[in-house]
Amino acid sequence: MPKMKTNSSAKKRFTLTGSGKLKRKHAFKSHILTKMSTKRKRNLTYAGQVDKTDESNIKHLLCMK
Repeated sequence: MPKMKTNSSAKKRFTLTGSGKLKRKHAFKSHILTKMSTKRKRNLTYAGQVDKTDESNIKHLLCMK
């Protein structure tokens, strides 16, 4: 049986925290930012957590489960 391969796109987008939760970045922060308010852009800067419903699927892509 060959080894399982980690999904490359998931590997670049998600990181595991010390408590076992998954950290993610917010979308809509790459271009066309002139029409966005400063407050909205600032709040998109901070990392968020992956929702519980998606956690098992992403952990499967990262070969953690």
